[in-house]
Amino acid sequence: MALILDAGALIEFESSNPVVLALLSDAHDRSVPVKTTSGATAQVWRDRAKQLQLTLLLRGVDEQPIDTESSPRIGSILAAASVTDIVDGSLIEIASDGDEILTTDPDDIVHLASVAGRRLVIIPLST
Repeated sequence: MALILDAGALIEFESSNPVVLALLSDAHDRSVPVKTTSGATAQVWRDRAKQLQLTLLLRGVDEQPIDTESSPRIGSILAAASVTDIVDGSLIEIASDGDEILTTDPDDIVHLASVAGRRLVIIPLST
């Protein structure tokens, strides 16, 4: 099992959302891997000097690339779901059954997970 962070979860981390902080602390305590994708990071990245907390968090996060191997799989998921959000698709592509996705976009993530046949735990965040 892994905890996967979407761009919204990364933004909420930067805003010190107590739910995000608690889930990350719990994952750390239980040695649960925390993952995201390069697309999610790119959506939130602006300035290293102003994003010290995010920089520190990402040092402990397994950031999976969107590359020539994953791109066709992501595209296939998006096509099957009739949607176009590459970042959401990339999160589903790296997810395995039983993983938890922390997201501010639960409806799209649930839809993509269903289409991809992934049994995931979707944890919605309010923004």
